[in-house]
Amino acid sequence: VWDVSCEKQVTLMGPGANQLAQYMTPRDLTHAKVGRCYYLPMCDDNGRMISDGVGIKINDRHWRLSVADSDVLLWAKGLAVGFGLDVEVREPEIFPLAVQGPKAEELMCRVFGDEIKDLGFFAIAPFVYNGQRMKVARSGWSKQTGFEVFVNNAEIGTQLWDELFAKGQDLDVRAGCPNLIERIESGLLSFGNDMGHDTTPFEIGLDKYVALDSGVKSLSLPALREHTPTKKLMGLVLEYHRNVSDLNVFVGDQKIGDIRSQAYSPKYMRRLAFVMCDLAALNGATTAEINTDQGKATGTLTSLPFDFDALGLAACR
Repeated sequence: VWDVSCEKQVTLMGPGANQLAQYMTPRDLTHAKVGRCYYLPMCDDNGRMISDGVGIKINDRHWRLSVADSDVLLWAKGLAVGFGLDVEVREPEIFPLAVQGPKAEELMCRVFGDEIKDLGFFAIAPFVYNGQRMKVARSGWSKQTGFEVFVNNAEIGTQLWDELFAKGQDLDVRAGCPNLIERIESGLLSFGNDMGHDTTPFEIGLDKYVALDSGVKSLSLPALREHTPTKKLMGLVLEYHRNVSDLNVFVGDQKIGDIRSQAYSPKYMRRLAFVMCDLAALNGATTAEINTDQGKATGTLTSLPFDFDALGLAACR
């Protein structure tokens, strides 16, 4: 159970809400459905990332953006004013609470009822807890099954936290937090580490969320249609359990990139890293070296997310 109340929520409400949401992302939202969550790269007029997060379509006049590591509120306000849109942009009093892991559904059923089983992946619906109506989504920042409760009453949130622990004692419930090892194994990206304001979606493997051939009005699509990537985020797999000395990555004597995130995976007994590679310097190489506390170590470069079967790596039991 993870207190994610620090995760910023941005509400877009009014006749211009759909148009503003579409301006903010190169993903085509034309057919977005009420009660669904959508992963959104959010990009500026140069096609570079402002943030990423989950867009939730509450109704045809109301979107909510769930974002973490950058300020989307002021950017959304600026776009609304600049484009003259009839939309209210504000930060609501909503505090996400995540329940993640293989036993998450069982725990949520005990607190919210068995109807929680009918909630599909990336779907969101209202549920009632202690007389308070609040939204629950089957989502979360992990590849495990899980839920996010969008608590809209701070006092009720404290009661909910206590009840989740009281009813989950036999499930070994614990206070949670982001798991660096699992997110790297799963290929989950972190804004500020693996991408930033100098990065386009094409450079971090988010191509499928860029609707180049659509006719939607998106701030970033004109620039992205003209964009040729010069760098790419790749995976690096090292056989050795060594501590990394610096972030530089080499092919021979030439630096070709830098490590953005890394961790040792006990599951696969390998050190895994995300590396931002200069494509010209990389020149098609499939292996690279890094500096460790025991000298240079050579690893395999691969696409993301990691395909452990293709790499010949089986999970340790």
